[in-house]
Amino acid sequence: MKNNKKLEKAFILLDDGTVFFGKALGVKGSAFGELCFNTGMTGYQEIFTDPSYYGQLMVTTNAHIGNYGVSDLDIESNSPKIAGLICKNFNNNFSRPAADNSLQNLFVEHNIVAISDVDTRALVSHIRDYGAMNAVISTDINSIDSLKLDLSKTPSMKGLELASKVSTKEPYFFGNPDSNIKIAALDLGIKLNILRNLSKRGAYIKVFPYDSSIKDLSSWNPDGYFISNGPGDPEPLSSAINLAKEVLSLNMPLFGICLGHQVIALANGISTYKMHNGHRGINHPVINLNTGKGEITSQNHGFAINKIEAEQNKNVEITHLHLNDNTIAGISIKNKNCFSVQYHPEASPGPHDSNYLFDQFIDLIKSNINE
Repeated sequence: MKNNKKLEKAFILLDDGTVFFGKALGVKGSAFGELCFNTGMTGYQEIFTDPSYYGQLMVTTNAHIGNYGVSDLDIESNSPKIAGLICKNFNNNFSRPAADNSLQNLFVEHNIVAISDVDTRALVSHIRDYGAMNAVISTDINSIDSLKLDLSKTPSMKGLELASKVSTKEPYFFGNPDSNIKIAALDLGIKLNILRNLSKRGAYIKVFPYDSSIKDLSSWNPDGYFISNGPGDPEPLSSAINLAKEVLSLNMPLFGICLGHQVIALANGISTYKMHNGHRGINHPVINLNTGKGEITSQNHGFAINKIEAEQNKNVEITHLHLNDNTIAGISIKNKNCFSVQYHPEASPGPHDSNYLFDQFIDLIKSNINE
């Protein structure tokens, strides 16, 4: 059931001058960011709290948002990370018995600007044609001209380092201290369900800030290393790239997801590029080239690694491909204990087809311990 309260007008102004109108959902103000869309039919809370979405205005293609409220069990970080939300129908009244609160209250609590009653089909069609671009959403309906100037000053996602905005400031632990496998995780914007997946497979994890050195991580004497997902362009992350090079030189087990995958590619001389629209949804088809099996995957990224350079790199094996556009979805490093994927095997939201990758990482660590 929709909220019967009369909503004020609001609008979306795109970098190319296009304007879409809608209704404000409660928090007044303006929010700037890169406009992107997610095609997932469920899992909006996990999407909104995913640190990889920091600095982005999220367009949801599912028609109904908010209908099952929010739950403390479904968070991927301690707060919403999106810059703002654009949706078609917003439901302030939720029906899920397990919900702790409404999505509207969550947005108000964290001062997230959101607008509804937008023609999201037309908006998504526009950015599919013209590519992801910066935009502003605002309740200040009389300030379009002044906001155009502010929007022109908003930096492009290309070249933007954002891991520092979402990474932990101090190291912390996750899991059972009595576990016999220790993993050092570099936090570029790590999702909680990644830590859950590693922990339930018998690992004890120490999570380090984004700019930590190999000395910082290795001083804990871990059995394996992990580089997480996160927002922004991977190329400015020089410390993370250097750390990946150091771990590779030690030939310790190393696993990277999403931004971590891109960092590992950069550490091996493979460049990255900003995609036209990126992949964001929970139904993306991937082929595992080693097994021949297809996987339905959860994805969230606006950058990818250069396929030609990866094919020409004698140290790299391409292990997974995205079946929609043939972009690289996974690699492994030959003669090294290292592999990475561009998608999210921990899902949240999404299918569990790729959960085996966590088993693969744990098995790699166990094999290295027993050598």
